[in-house]
Amino acid sequence: MPDSRSTALRRTPLAAVHAELGATMTGFAGWQMPLRYGSETAEHNAVRNAAGLFDLSHMGELAVTGDGAAAALDYALVGDASAIRPGRARYTMICAPDGGVIDDLIVYRLADTRYLIVANAANVAAVADELADRAGHAARSGSGVATVSDQTADYALIAVQGPRSAAIIAAVSDMTTADLDQVRYYASYRTTVAGVDALLARTGYTGEDGFEIFIRPQDAVPLWHALTEAGSREGLVPAGLAARDSLRLEAGMPLYGNELSRDVTPFEAGLGRVVKLDKPGDFVGRAALADRARTRPTQVLVGLVGQTRRVPRHGYAVLRDGEPCGTVTSGAPSPTLGRPIAMAYVTAEAAAAEGSAPGSGDGHLAVDIRGSAEPAALVHLPFYKRPAPG
Repeated sequence: MPDSRSTALRRTPLAAVHAELGATMTGFAGWQMPLRYGSETAEHNAVRNAAGLFDLSHMGELAVTGDGAAAALDYALVGDASAIRPGRARYTMICAPDGGVIDDLIVYRLADTRYLIVANAANVAAVADELADRAGHAARSGSGVATVSDQTADYALIAVQGPRSAAIIAAVSDMTTADLDQVRYYASYRTTVAGVDALLARTGYTGEDGFEIFIRPQDAVPLWHALTEAGSREGLVPAGLAARDSLRLEAGMPLYGNELSRDVTPFEAGLGRVVKLDKPGDFVGRAALADRARTRPTQVLVGLVGQTRRVPRHGYAVLRDGEPCGTVTSGAPSPTLGRPIAMAYVTAEAAAAEGSAPGSGDGHLAVDIRGSAEPAALVHLPFYKRPAPG
């Protein structure tokens, strides 16, 4: 979560815009970022009902290029990068040899021999070093040469998230809403938005439909203003880190440093599906992850809905019949549900035990909130799914 220290923090190309809007700023992963512009609940609700405008320029962009790029990424990552078609993207992870998660990533294949990797801001250097080392290993194995370069400074990243996002993008581009309907989820598309050359992607971290726009840093301010003007007719509001965190929590999406870390594998996090043990060849962490796939995890990630108004927070103990059985990783009030919610790692026994079945609030499970055992109901993730179109 945000760190209020401001020493030597990097500023995004939109820093002046955030100042003009009166944003409350905070330190996050080495960057000065907007926490909120006014009411974080109003920003959250705007994304659920209309649209929110996010500055994501703190995210890291790494290019992996060359005739060995696909093979290098197949070896470096748990996913099957060589199976991604140009123009498509995939969510994946880079893991340590013991299976612990170094970072979760989105991999865009821009061309046959060119990939763009989006990494979490705090992990860019670590991911770049690991990718370079693993690309070298793949090259020595005869898989071709791949070059890894940190291009974070070459990009600004703006996201429009929410049910009105397509209408807003259509208003400032040559693409109609019908054109945008053809941009598939987890795909990227070279286009022009508000006169700016851009890589338009349809992914998101809020549980809503939405688009990410990769642009040159010098184009960030005019694009932000163009989107703001077009969005004024659609209910668009600027949204900060606080709303982004409550939105992703409702959507059951993990945050590195909370749900994901080097101490857990994708299987504990309920994300074993991203590990492609059936892909040809070796990859870093394969043996450890194959072993973990065969055994029952000792801890699992679950959702909790508080039965009182008190909010579980990161690090709070989860109790079963008064005894510790896990730890909250993320927690916040849910504007959509009107209840406190949390994700937590609990023992497999607590997750499966009779009386803590999904949806039950029988008093067996609780969260220790400053010495008070506040009852909680175990639920399946995510807490929120957006309504089907139409």
